[in-house]
Amino acid sequence: MTERTRGRSHRPVVTGIGVAAPNGLGTQSYWSATLDGKSGLGRITRFDSERYPVRVAGEVSEFDDTEHVPSRLAVQTDHWSHLGLTAADMALRDAGIDAGDLPEYEMAVVTASSSGGTEFGQREIEKLWSQGPEYVGVYQSIAWFYAATTGQISIRYGMRGPCGVLCTEQAGGLDVAAQARRLLRQEATLVVTGGTDASLCPYGLVAQISTGMLSPRDDPERAYLPFDADACGYVPGEGGAMLVVENEATARARDARPYGVIAGYGATFDPRPVPGEEPRYNLHRAITLALEEAEVTPDQVDVVFADALGVPERDLAEAQAISAVFGPHGVPVTAPKTMTGRLYAGGSALDMATALLAIRDGVIPPTVGVRAAAPACELDLVRSAARDGPVRKALVLARGHGGFNAALLVTAP
Repeated sequence: MTERTRGRSHRPVVTGIGVAAPNGLGTQSYWSATLDGKSGLGRITRFDSERYPVRVAGEVSEFDDTEHVPSRLAVQTDHWSHLGLTAADMALRDAGIDAGDLPEYEMAVVTASSSGGTEFGQREIEKLWSQGPEYVGVYQSIAWFYAATTGQISIRYGMRGPCGVLCTEQAGGLDVAAQARRLLRQEATLVVTGGTDASLCPYGLVAQISTGMLSPRDDPERAYLPFDADACGYVPGEGGAMLVVENEATARARDARPYGVIAGYGATFDPRPVPGEEPRYNLHRAITLALEEAEVTPDQVDVVFADALGVPERDLAEAQAISAVFGPHGVPVTAPKTMTGRLYAGGSALDMATALLAIRDGVIPPTVGVRAAAPACELDLVRSAARDGPVRKALVLARGHGGFNAALLVTAP
C-alpha cells in the first residue's frame, strides 16, 4: 500500500445523513424542497407571539414527537433532543448501520448545542413558581442540559466510546464534525455527529431577541434577506442535521457509498470589540486554514455555503472575507438557510449536509428572497433558482455568537 493510498483509506467520510428542518422532515423531503426554493418560514405557532417583537420563525411543522420518540423517552427530554434523536436514527438507517453489530466502545457521539432544552426548562420553571417545588419533574435536572442529546443517542444505541458536546452556537455544527474526525484518528470507528436546536418558546425567544440581530418583520418572504440591500436581521428556526462519519476504509469494507470527505477545517475567534475601534473579524483566517489543510487552492472550490447572518455590517464582513480569498464574484455563494432560518447549533450541521447533497447531485441550491445585492457585497450569489454544477468541493462557513468562526471543506469521495 502506497502512502497516498494509506492516507485515502483513513479519510473521514460521511456515510449517513438525517435531517429535521422547517422545510422538510427527512433528507429527501428537505432536499427536494430546498432545490425547489420552498421556504419553511412562517408565523410562530408553538406559542402566542403577538406580544413579542419577533413573530416569524422556521418551525419543523411536520414533526410529531409521538411518532418518532418512544413515550417513556419523550417525557424525559426536550423537543430539541427529540429532533436530534430522530435525525440520528435517520442518519444511521441511511448509513446502513445496525449499532448492535459494532463494538460498543468504538462508537462515539459528539453533538453541538446552543440553547439546550429551554422549552422543557421553561415548563418546569412555570410549575415551580405557580405550584411549588414538589411539582417540578425529576428530569428537569438533565433534560435542559446541553449534552442531553448526546447522552440520549449514546444510551439508545449503546455507543460507549468518546462522547461529548460543543457549544459554539452556529459554528458548533462544523466544530463537532472536526471533533468527529479527531476521534476517528484515535479509538473510534464510527461517530454520530451534527446538531439540532429548538428554542421557540417565550423564554428561548427572549434570550435570542437580546442579541439585537433578529428580524422584526412579519412578512416571512421579506424577513430574512442576507446580502440584500433590505436586510434587517435573521429569522430564528429549529431543527438541524445528524451525520454518520467513518474512516473511508471501514466504509468501503462494508460497501457503503460515502456522500463525501471531510477534507479541511479551520477555526478562529474574533476579539472582543473595543469602543471607538473598528471590529476585527477573523473569518478570513478560518477559510485559509481550511483550504490549506485540505491542500486545495481557492480556484478549486466550486461553492461556498455562507453563514449569512442577515445583519448588514456582518454580511459585509463575510462578503469581504470571501472576496479576499476567492476574488470579487470569484466563486458561487449560496445561503439555503433563507428557507429554514438560522438553526444555531443545527444550522451549520444542516449546511454541511446540504453541501454533501450538492456534491452528490451536482447542483447548487438557491438563496431565496434576495432581490438587490447590498452595496459592496461583491458575491456571485446563487439566487431564486438552483444552479447546475459540477460540485466537487464545497466550503461551509459558520459564525457563532460571541466570536466563534469555523470553515469546513467537504469534497467528493
